[in-house]
Amino acid sequence: MQVKRMLFIGGNYYPELTGVGKYNGEMVDMFANIGYHCTVITSYPYYPYWKIQEPYTKHSRWYKKEFKFSPANLTNPIEIYRCPQFVPNNPNSKARIILDLSFFCFSFFKLLQLLFRKRYDSVFTVAPSFQIGLLGTLYKKLTGAKFIYHIQDLQIDAAYELKMIKSKFLIKLLLRIERFILKKADIVSSISDGMIKKISDKCKREIIFFPNWVDVNSFYPLKDKTYLKSEFNLCPNDKVILYSGAIGEKQGLENVLHAAKAFGHIANLKFIICGSGPYKDKLNKLAVDMKLKNLIFLPTQPAEKLNHLLNMADVHLVLQKASANDLVMPSKLTTILSVGGLAIVSANPGSHLHHLISANQVGIAISPENKNSLFHAIENVLKNNFENIKRNAREYAEEFLSSENVFSKYISYMQ
Repeated sequence: MQVKRMLFIGGNYYPELTGVGKYNGEMVDMFANIGYHCTVITSYPYYPYWKIQEPYTKHSRWYKKEFKFSPANLTNPIEIYRCPQFVPNNPNSKARIILDLSFFCFSFFKLLQLLFRKRYDSVFTVAPSFQIGLLGTLYKKLTGAKFIYHIQDLQIDAAYELKMIKSKFLIKLLLRIERFILKKADIVSSISDGMIKKISDKCKREIIFFPNWVDVNSFYPLKDKTYLKSEFNLCPNDKVILYSGAIGEKQGLENVLHAAKAFGHIANLKFIICGSGPYKDKLNKLAVDMKLKNLIFLPTQPAEKLNHLLNMADVHLVLQKASANDLVMPSKLTTILSVGGLAIVSANPGSHLHHLISANQVGIAISPENKNSLFHAIENVLKNNFENIKRNAREYAEEFLSSENVFSKYISYMQ
C-alpha cells in the first residue's frame, strides 16, 4: 500500500494550547498516527498571548525546520516548517490583517520551495486565515493534489458583523476571493451546522461536518473534587463561576464583571476569568474601577492542569456577542461537556448552538449580551441542582465529540 503524503498549511499550530492551534496540532497528529507522512507549514506560536513564545523567540525572524514525534508516532515524525510572521502587541483589525498577510507571504515562498523538493497527494488548509486557501488552490493547480479546505471561523463575516472591517468594498472583495477558494477545493468542511449553512449559501455545494472534538480520556469528570479548589488558592466551600478561554472582543466579557458586582453580597461566590488575550488589560482596569472583590484573573493554565481547572468550577460561562453566533463555534464548550460541566451558554434562539444546548439538555442557553438573562441563569444554578445536565453533557461528549469518532467519520471522505 502506497504511503499518502499530506501538506498542511495553517497559521496556528502546536504547541499552542487553545483555539485553532490546538485543533490543528491534534488533527495533524491523528493523520500521522494512521500512517500519513505529514509536512506542516505554520508560524511560530503566539496565541493567545500575542507574542512569540519561548523557546522560539530567538529564531522567529526567519524560517526554521523541526520534527515532531509522539508516543504513538515514533517512526513517522511530522516535518514542520515555521515561517516568520508579524505579531502585533495590539491586535486590532488593521494589525490582524497585517498578521494574516505576513504569514500568507512567507508561507507562499516556503510552498514554492517545497514544490521543487517533494510531491504531496493532498494539501490541507485551515481558515482562519481564509486566504491560506489560495495556497491550497495554487498547489492543486500545479500538482493535481487533492485540496481540502477546513473552516474553523467565518472570518470575513465575523469581521463585518463585529465592525472590525467597515469598508463594504473590501468585504465584497474578500467574499469574492473566499467564493473562489470554496469552488476550487475538493473538500470543504466546517465545525457546526450553522456555519455549514452559511458556507453552503455562498457556494451552493456540499459542506462536510467536521466538528471540534475532545479527548474524553484526558478530560473527564473527577469524583473527589474536595481538594481541587485549594490548588487554585480557593477555599473548599467557595462556589466558582468560571470563564476559561480567549479574552477578546467577541466574547462580551464585560457582563461577567457586572455579574460579579450584582452577586457581590454572596460571600463564598467567586468569579474567575482564566486565559489571555488582547482584551484582558481593559477588563482588569474595569474590574479595578468597579472595585470587585470577588473576581479573580488567572493566566492560561498548562495542559496538565486543565482537567483539574474545569472540574474545580461549579458553573462554566461560554459567552460571545450576538453578532458572532453561528459565525464561530466556541471550542471551549467541548472540554466543558467532556468533564460533565454545567455551562451557561449565550446563544441566539434559532442558532445551531442554541438548538444543540436545548435539544440535548447539555447546558443552559441565555440571550447574548443580556445582563438580566445572565443574572437570572446564575440565580437559577445557585438555587437548583442540575445533575441531569452534567450527566447529559458527559454522555453527549462521549457519543458525538470524542476524537476517535469524529476523526474516523471525517477520514472516510478523504479516501
